[in-house]
Amino acid sequence: MTATPPTVDAALVERLTAWLRPAQVVELAAIIAWENYRARFNCALGVEGHTFYQPGPQAGET
Repeated sequence: MTATPPTVDAALVERLTAWLRPAQVVELAAIIAWENYRARFNCALGVEGHTFYQPGPQAGET
């Protein structure tokens, strides 16, 4: 969905609808779209993170 143009294949929709009701799929898509909007907006304006999130070491790292 964050690709340009946004694409979602039928297999993904099928997997989602196995677990979610149609209204929940719409809500999930809206949340993804909102976060994509925020990321693009922040990038365009040069907004940087405030280090609220600090990822831990990844697998294989020490």
